[in-house]
Amino acid sequence: MSNESYFVPQIVKNILSLYFVFTFNVDLQPTNTTMKSDTLVIIPTYNEKENISSIIQAVLEIKEHQFDVLIIDDNSPDGTAQIVEGIIAQQPDRVYLLKRAGKLGLGTAYITGFKWALQQGYDYITEMDADFSHPPRKLIELQDACAHQGADVAVGSRYLTGVNVVNWPMGRVLMSYYASMYVRLVTGMKVRDTTAGFVCYRREVLEAMDLDAIEFKGYAFQIEMKFTAHRMGFAVREVPIVFVNREKGTSKMNTSIFGEALFGVIKLRWESIFNKSRFQRKSRQLPPTTT
Repeated sequence: MSNESYFVPQIVKNILSLYFVFTFNVDLQPTNTTMKSDTLVIIPTYNEKENISSIIQAVLEIKEHQFDVLIIDDNSPDGTAQIVEGIIAQQPDRVYLLKRAGKLGLGTAYITGFKWALQQGYDYITEMDADFSHPPRKLIELQDACAHQGADVAVGSRYLTGVNVVNWPMGRVLMSYYASMYVRLVTGMKVRDTTAGFVCYRREVLEAMDLDAIEFKGYAFQIEMKFTAHRMGFAVREVPIVFVNREKGTSKMNTSIFGEALFGVIKLRWESIFNKSRFQRKSRQLPPTTT
């Protein structure tokens, strides 16, 4: 086809498009149905092959709001990362994977994910476990709390309306419950589930923090993030959930995590008194102006 024979119909098409847009508010141009979500769910993994496909599918199937998924895998020997790569081949615009060299800790996994999410422009960033202990459909309420109800940090709370934990040994329930009570007593936070790992952050919260200064890796990491947001003046709200113990795979909990939390809380409180600059918000970097 010659350039002339193509040019005239194209002009006619453009004129018709403008006519319909301005007269009937109808756009004749094709619509791109693949839209980038404003919310990212970060799921750290180590040996989660039994759960990973199902948890990703459960998140992607949520209709009320689109959630993208970032898996951060610590070189799982069971092939978790390879399963995720297969899912990415089918969902390249919704599922992402960062592979790390080995087990580097839960806290560093989330910090890596936070930085990636900010670079990609997400407005809401959520932490979530891979084992279904955090109900996927509660993602909707966490995101809504941050987007529409004034929360800067929304916490999926096991203890807001009593003790909502299923299939945990009583000893573990008591340890977790009283650990949160101990944290509230030492830090002065009003959050009832201070060790919760099901949390949504507005991007402004993460931008205000010096993420490289977050030092704890286990239970204390979750406390440190909430305490830092609290000390910076951000609104931390809780959303009630029912926490169900994992049915597949192996728990990553160990006694050293509790020890870190026990002494880490005291350190955080001490620093909030004698090193207040640590809890000051970072100034946002403005893009350079052009002349």
